[in-house]
Amino acid sequence: WNGPMGMFEVPPFDQGTNLVAQAIADATSHGATSVIGGGDSAAAIQQMGLSEKVSHVSTGGGASLAMLEGKAFAAVELLD
Repeated sequence: WNGPMGMFEVPPFDQGTNLVAQAIADATSHGATSVIGGGDSAAAIQQMGLSEKVSHVSTGGGASLAMLEGKAFAAVELLD
């Protein structure tokens, strides 16, 4: 998941983000692997107290998505 569903900091606009976050946490509890990416999504999941109920939380939004797509990173290639 990358990107909150609106202004998660302000009720009642947090409802969409809360529902998505809870659904991801529920899926994780049933065996799914979940990846939360991006600073706002990481902040939202932390604010809701669900960060320990998902598989992985990363503040790297666009970079995380690019890596999942299999794109090369020069700095990572240097480590190989």
